[in-house]
Amino acid sequence: MAQTVLILGGGVGGLVAANRLRAALPDEHRVVLIDREADFVFAPSLLWLMTGDRSPEKISRPLSRLERKGVELVRGIIEKIDPARREVTVGGRTLAGDYLVIALGADLAPEAIPGLADAGHTFYTLSGAERLRDALGSFTGGRLVVLTAAPAYKCPAAPYEAAMLLEAHLRKRKLRDHTQIDLYAAEPGPMGVAGPDVSKGVREMVEAKRITYHPSHQIKTVDPTARTLRFENGAEASYDLLAYVPPHRAPRVVRDAGLCGESGWVEVDRQTLATKYERVFAIGDVVGIPLSLGKPLPKAGVFAHGEAEVVAANIAGAITGRSASAARFDGAGECFVETGDGKAGFGKGNFYGEPAPTVKLHPPGRRWHAGKILFEKYWLRRWF
Repeated sequence: MAQTVLILGGGVGGLVAANRLRAALPDEHRVVLIDREADFVFAPSLLWLMTGDRSPEKISRPLSRLERKGVELVRGIIEKIDPARREVTVGGRTLAGDYLVIALGADLAPEAIPGLADAGHTFYTLSGAERLRDALGSFTGGRLVVLTAAPAYKCPAAPYEAAMLLEAHLRKRKLRDHTQIDLYAAEPGPMGVAGPDVSKGVREMVEAKRITYHPSHQIKTVDPTARTLRFENGAEASYDLLAYVPPHRAPRVVRDAGLCGESGWVEVDRQTLATKYERVFAIGDVVGIPLSLGKPLPKAGVFAHGEAEVVAANIAGAITGRSASAARFDGAGECFVETGDGKAGFGKGNFYGEPAPTVKLHPPGRRWHAGKILFEKYWLRRWF
């Protein structure tokens, strides 16, 4: 009997799952991808868009290309999810699936901090990175602030990379001596989930660039008119240009479906990504996976990719009956850490390690930066 797999979200996880399932399943089975956007954006390259080193068309691909591979594409806003029935409502139309893969990511919520949305620019969206690029073009010096508005966010290296890339950008424009760069972080240290050695290493990279690092500063309010930041600990700071990472939360449609647990994210089996509902899986930034040290698995594309591979393999195996044993997600991950000047560091390890994640950070070098460029080109070519 023909089966239908509904994939909600066309980000990294949804894209990989759709590709893998379509390749693994006979033609009579349907693979349906639902997304509100027309284009996929390669998020790691938004930092290069921010500094003018990429254009939107270089880091985007139309999701419609998947139709050439046999993936059915439905574009629209998902209004309701019924996980028990594996049904989804899109534009008033109800779609039913035999399997459901929820890959809707994390919504950005700058409005959770009074004044933040009007005060600066986020480099976590294509439009935000473009606006920051344009603001940098007219920036002539002063105080540049990079801010993380909450202690947990996707791509934990990104704000630290942003600060270093902005520093290098200003040096090239001969504005560095006229600019004070401050990084205010809600978290107590960079990339804490990767362990103290990695955290210390990233902090040293940042401070070596004469960027002043202020950990454990939870933003309370922002005054866009006075250009003032106020923190929960009573500290205040001024800025001339603000680049920020907004708070994150699970999409409302996911919360309304009763899929989220106490963490505010979808609870899953950390090896199979199965939810409490039969034949319903969740992958990527929308899930919350606790680790042994009390912190959650970071929200990052590398994990969404790995989780998608596991879920796709298990669904394909269940439908075709060809797989004797279930695939398991092992918590392995890696990431580049851009430092500017054509260099990057590289971290790799096992985040499911016991009693704590085992992650090694390689020092910055040109080969890691070159590696990220090659990875960008490979990834966009491979999945489209």
